[in-house]
Amino acid sequence: MSIGANYLLKKYKYKKVAIVDFDVHHGNGTQDIFYENQNVLFISTHQYPYYPGTGSEQERGKFNNIFNIPLPAGISSEEYLNVFDRVLKKLEEFRPEFILISAGFDAHEDDPLAQFNLKTEDYFTITKRILETSKKFCNGKVVSILEGGYDLKALRDSTKRHVDALLEFN
Repeated sequence: MSIGANYLLKKYKYKKVAIVDFDVHHGNGTQDIFYENQNVLFISTHQYPYYPGTGSEQERGKFNNIFNIPLPAGISSEEYLNVFDRVLKKLEEFRPEFILISAGFDAHEDDPLAQFNLKTEDYFTITKRILETSKKFCNGKVVSILEGGYDLKALRDSTKRHVDALLEFN
């Protein structure tokens, strides 16, 4: 993810790149790399406290470019989707020229490693909402990178719905 963002900044001279990470784990490495980079907005929704133990709301970056949304274990689909409005609002405030999606599917209710309760269809909804928001300021310039998941059926089905939203968008 970090290599892709840096590539967009250096090779294509984008001034503002956003990374949206909806993996159940906090993206501590991505956060560390861009903590002092005003050209990158990093947004992470994640179970907290949970591995790796980072990602509190107080971790904001030197330029207020880190936006962590720590969520409790047991969160329902409805609660998560309501909270996701904050992600979209932050994207609208930042107005990136390009969005990278760090697409992890381990927040699925069947995943054995965490305690979120997202359903397969939620990944279609999340992706569609990011894409619709991207039309407002970056003309749909979005790349999604698979992060993973640990229940193979949930991973397969959720990834399919994520890709369905991407295909529908184009």
